[in-house]
Amino acid sequence: MPQGGEWTMRSVTVIPASVNKFSAQPLSAKEKRKVAAYARVSTDEEEQQTSYAAQCDYYEKYIKSRADWAFVKVYADEGISGCNTQKREAFKTMVQDALDGKIQLILTKSVSRFARNTVDSLTTIRKLKEHGVEVWFEKENLKTFDPKVEMILTILASLSQEESRSISENVNWGIRKKMADGKFTLCYSHFLGYDKGEDGTLVINGEEAKVIRRIYALYIKGMSPYGIAKKLTEEGVNTPGGRTRWCDSTVKSILRNEKYCGRALLQKTFTPDFLTKKAVRNTGQVPSYFVEHSHAPIIDPDVYDMVQRMMEGRKRGKNRMSSVGIFSSKLKCGDCGSWYGSKTWHSTDKYKKVIWQCNHKFHGKKCSTPHLSEGEIKEIFVKAANMLIAEKSEIIAAYEMMKEKLFATTALEEKRKELENELRVTAKLVDDCIKENARIAQDQTEYEERYQSLVERYEKEKNRYDEIIEQINDRTARGEQVSLFLRKLSGLDLIAEFDDDLWLSMVDFITVHDKAKVTVTFKDGSEIKLDR
Repeated sequence: MPQGGEWTMRSVTVIPASVNKFSAQPLSAKEKRKVAAYARVSTDEEEQQTSYAAQCDYYEKYIKSRADWAFVKVYADEGISGCNTQKREAFKTMVQDALDGKIQLILTKSVSRFARNTVDSLTTIRKLKEHGVEVWFEKENLKTFDPKVEMILTILASLSQEESRSISENVNWGIRKKMADGKFTLCYSHFLGYDKGEDGTLVINGEEAKVIRRIYALYIKGMSPYGIAKKLTEEGVNTPGGRTRWCDSTVKSILRNEKYCGRALLQKTFTPDFLTKKAVRNTGQVPSYFVEHSHAPIIDPDVYDMVQRMMEGRKRGKNRMSSVGIFSSKLKCGDCGSWYGSKTWHSTDKYKKVIWQCNHKFHGKKCSTPHLSEGEIKEIFVKAANMLIAEKSEIIAAYEMMKEKLFATTALEEKRKELENELRVTAKLVDDCIKENARIAQDQTEYEERYQSLVERYEKEKNRYDEIIEQINDRTARGEQVSLFLRKLSGLDLIAEFDDDLWLSMVDFITVHDKAKVTVTFKDGSEIKLDR
């Protein structure tokens, strides 16, 4: 205690730090620091490959040359963008290893090599710092354990992000300029029918083109995408990706792809965010480019257009193409109008048999129509087809006389043009109405009534226009289908047995009335009534 109100001088003793404030390791410890490096290049070009190899070699030698460091590994991502860490597998592995205590120090060339996304960069650095892991950026001479470095890193990472944005915009501009000139590239390893020519143009691959033509031919005959996929899989034909199992979606994409008829629709998708690089479908957000005669066609353009109309027509039908087999959506119940479906009898024994019956036979009102075996269906077809073939001259002559009346679209085309003009006029009236309201003060109730009236008028005209377009497409598709059918019929002689291709190309459907009567409707509209 101090005496007489006097105080002694205060004494302070400094106790030196004994452990690292980040790693909690004793400062006197002689254990080598576990060091790794991260290298990345963003493209697969040759000069970048050289840089990639040089980075890996340099870091391994440099780390091993330090007596106080223990070399862990060089983690490297090749041909990967730095905009985010989503697909950078080596980077993610390195961070996890560091969090697991396998790494204490990470060397990397620069902030931009580590990440061009500010949020990714700072989040990762802070997470590593919390676990006692330091990152050294050589180019900027920055070490993340330095308390002043985070602000500098924020600025540098933001600059790198803006640089990435600029690069992305420049690349996109270059791609769009190329598209505007009618130039494009394909992923040839996943595109059936074409190879890359010496000058970069598309060159038809003869063997693969046969598969494409066959897919279109099978579809025109009446086989569904599911049925085509099943047939190609059974035959061991390779898909565009080199596999042997086909999906109906793959067949549909081939039937829909305009490049097979020598055209090219460019920029079907675009990337709105340069950070995520996620492509979205272009529905008008950015320009698209349609190129006619861009390369040699595998499919005749008229055939391609016909297939598009057929696909639209089938899509509108009710359960029209169930696609289980060649008899699916071909047998109709004369009682309720529903389609027949297949059922297997004695599926587990030697008496196994496939029969077809009305899908509604045991749901609600019981139909009186009988089931048919596949053998009976084939017999019906052969008998009806031969009756039609015997009368083919008369059928073809009648078609030539009636085709203009049945399938002409001249009047419909005139109506279409008339409605297009009306739509343009109405659209302008709507636009003028909006602009006038923005320019001149007026009663908003009256404006709203006038605006709604114009919009309703436009929608009514648009509905009429869509109906006319549908009628034109249906009539054109029907005419083309009948023409194909009659060309096939003209070259036929009487047949002795059932043939899959003839069945698909000739029969629209069979209506089953009772055990004794059926009606076979062919694709030209001809009907053959049979008493069994």
